[in-house]
Amino acid sequence: MSRILRRTVALAAAGVLLAGCGAADDAPGAAGRAAASLPPVQPVADADSITDVRGKKISPERTPERIVCLVALCDDMLTELGMVPTATNSSLLAHPRFLGKEKAQQIPVIPGGFLSPEVEAILSHKPDLVIGLEDTHGKLAPALQGATTFWAVQPATWRDSVAYLRDLAALTHRGDRAVAAERRLRAKLAAAEKAKSGKTALIVFGSDENFGVAAPGRDVAAGLFPRICDYPWKDRGVEGAYSLEEILAQDVDVLFVETIAFGAPGKRLSEKMAGNALWSQIPAVKNGKVIEVDPEVWAKGRGTRSLGIVLDEATAALR
Repeated sequence: MSRILRRTVALAAAGVLLAGCGAADDAPGAAGRAAASLPPVQPVADADSITDVRGKKISPERTPERIVCLVALCDDMLTELGMVPTATNSSLLAHPRFLGKEKAQQIPVIPGGFLSPEVEAILSHKPDLVIGLEDTHGKLAPALQGATTFWAVQPATWRDSVAYLRDLAALTHRGDRAVAAERRLRAKLAAAEKAKSGKTALIVFGSDENFGVAAPGRDVAAGLFPRICDYPWKDRGVEGAYSLEEILAQDVDVLFVETIAFGAPGKRLSEKMAGNALWSQIPAVKNGKVIEVDPEVWAKGRGTRSLGIVLDEATAALR
């Protein structure tokens, strides 16, 4: 029986690199802390520069209007702020709760894919601000220096996602929209916590039998799950993995599956796993509670709108 590959490797190959650690209050042991008990949402003041949640100072030369997105979190934030990217390399905007397919097709795509976006193409759009993922796009910083402002983000928890949104709102002078988005997400999370499910859930991702488990601290969406259900999966670090035998022992009631496609769309991961004897013994599989979800939202989105969709879909399935 093959071991389940760690999430970092598989999602890196798919164009999704993850943060290495999470905040303490997003750990499973803190799941009982209700979102409703957080301090009130504070206004967002306009700013010419910000220092983000990871201590990076960002000072665009002008109020950003032309923004190039190299990571889906950027597309998520711009949507929440009532903006669209000047160019992107994400498919997130095609989701019906973002721009939808027709409008998303009007946004120019940066060639080179997620892992190797072309610097010349980025700069051809004359961006005021370029937002990428630190682990993946940090290497682009020297090539962009002097031509534009580059902001490398790396959220580990939903609070990080909110912090990044508030910072971008300050820079773009759209604080009211960020406040409204934060309130929406907090309300969804508080409602889900109040009606916490007793069912055991699992999020897996991959393209074949070498799939991985999404763990809090390494996956922003998974970090929400200990708050809304029984989610016993912990981040085992770079070398950690879960076997199907371990998964079977947890009596998973609801299984969420992120099929990570390489090239042309093929069979869904759940379909590929259907003939696996151990997979077929998982209670969720036996009872028809295997739910294929959109990886653009669940794995890559990371922002307040994406996480709101995750909460909507997860709580409906966990009832």
